[in-house]
Amino acid sequence: MNVYRSTSNNSQPLVMTLSLEQQLLASGDDSQSLVELPAWHCDLLADIAASHGSLSKWSPGIAPSQPDLASFAQHGCLDHSPGLVILKHPNGIIPLELISVIIICTVLYMKLMRWLETRNYYRLVAKVRLRREAAFKKMKNAINQIKEMETYQGNSDSAHFFSLPDLCKSINKGDVSPSYVLHAYLEQALEATRKFNCIVDFLPECQTQLADLHNAKKGLLYGIPVSIKESINYKDHDSTCGLRKFINRPASEDSVIVKVLKKQGAIPFVKTNVPQTLLSFECSNPIYGQTINPLNAKRSPGGSSGGEATLIAAGGSILGIGTDLGGSIRFPAACCGICGFKPTSNRLSKIGLTGNMAGQKIFESMVGPLAKDVDSLALCMKALLCEDMFHLDPSVPPIPFNEQMYTNTKRLRIGYFENDEYWIPTPSMKRAVLETKELLEKAGHTLVSFTPPNVYNAMNELVFPGLLADKCVTLMESLKGDVIDPSMKFQISICSVPEAMKKFLYYILKPFVSTNVCSQMDLAEGKTNKALEISVKDLWKLHYAAMAYRDEYLNAWRKNNIEVLLCPSIGPAFKLGCGGKLSAASSYTIIFSLLNCPAGVVPVTKVTEEDEEELQLYKGYINDFWDKVFKKGVTGGVGLPLSVQCVALPWHDELCLCFMKEVERLVRKRKGTLEPLDLSRQSIDA
Repeated sequence: MNVYRSTSNNSQPLVMTLSLEQQLLASGDDSQSLVELPAWHCDLLADIAASHGSLSKWSPGIAPSQPDLASFAQHGCLDHSPGLVILKHPNGIIPLELISVIIICTVLYMKLMRWLETRNYYRLVAKVRLRREAAFKKMKNAINQIKEMETYQGNSDSAHFFSLPDLCKSINKGDVSPSYVLHAYLEQALEATRKFNCIVDFLPECQTQLADLHNAKKGLLYGIPVSIKESINYKDHDSTCGLRKFINRPASEDSVIVKVLKKQGAIPFVKTNVPQTLLSFECSNPIYGQTINPLNAKRSPGGSSGGEATLIAAGGSILGIGTDLGGSIRFPAACCGICGFKPTSNRLSKIGLTGNMAGQKIFESMVGPLAKDVDSLALCMKALLCEDMFHLDPSVPPIPFNEQMYTNTKRLRIGYFENDEYWIPTPSMKRAVLETKELLEKAGHTLVSFTPPNVYNAMNELVFPGLLADKCVTLMESLKGDVIDPSMKFQISICSVPEAMKKFLYYILKPFVSTNVCSQMDLAEGKTNKALEISVKDLWKLHYAAMAYRDEYLNAWRKNNIEVLLCPSIGPAFKLGCGGKLSAASSYTIIFSLLNCPAGVVPVTKVTEEDEEELQLYKGYINDFWDKVFKKGVTGGVGLPLSVQCVALPWHDELCLCFMKEVERLVRKRKGTLEPLDLSRQSIDA
């Protein structure tokens, strides 16, 4: 039977008891439970029992009155045992305090387990960081050892090279030796990571490769030191992506990209930092820490190839290999004032890339180069698109680099836009596009205004639903047992919100925030909401809709009879801590991943005081939280580089690079020099 005991301090506390039969009548269940009541509730129940003539009608919550003790006596409701609140059970009496203790102990146990897990995590991270310090010591030793090599030759004037083609020519002529070049970049790289934290691992195998280089066939990248993104597999080295689950899981073999680089004579020598999960515009993770922008220590270098962009801009590498899903090459390159290129999907091999979005097919991550100038990007693509690539990965179409298309000097018909109608650009972003348009027109090219079709719907109904079709399960599983990096907490907190709460918050927030922002939070109405409960049938419909949108966009492209497209690149570099909250701002880059178009960025100008003054009037769409975060992130960027994005049709990668080269040429001509800016020395001394 159930016992209701008063917590009154009276000498004879009241305890009200319902018989099992009355409980069955009241609830239809033979279970017995415990309810602890204060004295006035006992009064209340007695009053109800008297008024209704049945104890089964008791209902706490009505105003109390004097108890009818006679009715309780008939049911054995008087208990003169003072003190404890008890539960009468067929097998005995269980104190409520014991149940409370059990609950408290369970909670404390869970917290203890979490604390132990976190402690073990930090111990593991400490070991990884010690291993990295040991790698840097090996790097210092390698610098000294290489300098003692018989093949070491060069002069102080050739310690810095403006472009990859220039360096290749110098090595082939014998002006400098590969050992001299590697030594120079090892020194610069070590200095750069000391200041900007861009390197996570040294590849000591580069010394063995250097020693054997004289016996190797001279490829297009003979003797060239190359840095690679941390997520690109290199044998016997981790590719953690900033995640615990990949620690101490070294790659069993080189990725295809690394194999081809080696066959072309290149020397991979370091791996560079990435954001946790690779899904952020920041470049920070709990394992290796925060990478900062070499041009401004209060700014992020962008993500996810931020370590690569930083190292190259700082002069620590002449060529880097990154990956790009939604702008992960282009955005960091723009933030650091260098060039970056995302090829057509599957133009280069993706075998041996580590990531955490396997199975997502709306758009795919692509390997691509980063460098200080477009000629370096083109030479890298030419070297990679070789028979070795096609042999090692038969899924890559055997299409060699089209030199004729790249060197073509004909006048182009160029479409342009300054606003995609999804994310309002800053005044400096608009100016960068319009100034570049003017330069191209003066050079004889034809510029045509182009309106991107339905970017708003594409982002809300294709991009975010495609990325989140598994309810973020894959992402959350990859973070199991991890400490979440501060730059990722905003995104992860959104993914962790229960679906019912997301729907509720959507209707609450709808009057106050723009729909494109709600879609970023998985709160948008309609098809975006369906992504939270997507079936195989719906997923197939989503894939079909993506194909239809590609056709719609490319038909608009052909209708305007344009060859290439000029458009904004997000910039300038965000302040530290802002990038992780602005994934929706990726519309300018991620849309071309959805379309599978080759795209690259070229620096064209810098933020001016006039841009900064106009930025103070920036409101975005409705001046909501995300518009304010974006404004805050780009404010105060006077002097930071701004880029434009150049795009071509799928499989016209060489034409895209040709267009980028023309933009670069005209910008340099306007500045009165045909040489690229020397950002490396400036940034190292900053």
